[in-house]
Amino acid sequence: MILFLSIFFIFLVIWFYFSNFSQLNKKKKVSKPKKFKTYNKNNLNNWMNLTKKERYKLTKEESISYMKKRKILLEEIRKEYKKISKENLDIT
Repeated sequence: MILFLSIFFIFLVIWFYFSNFSQLNKKKKVSKPKKFKTYNKNNLNNWMNLTKKERYKLTKEESISYMKKRKILLEEIRKEYKKISKENLDIT
């Protein structure tokens, strides 16, 4: 009987130990900051919390998107210029 109680007590202690250990592991997990599309003065702190690789990746993505927008805008300006120049030629 004593042997059974001692074994039961040992298993009970081990069970409490592992349950507390698993709870501590859950609490230690750090959540990553929310991902933002753009960064400015208001969320500068979030920007600084990112890793170097994440910051590099975001700046690269922003650069690519800026270049695409700029390219589209330049094409529109060229089309408009051609249209205006054709109108001026027709008038004279």
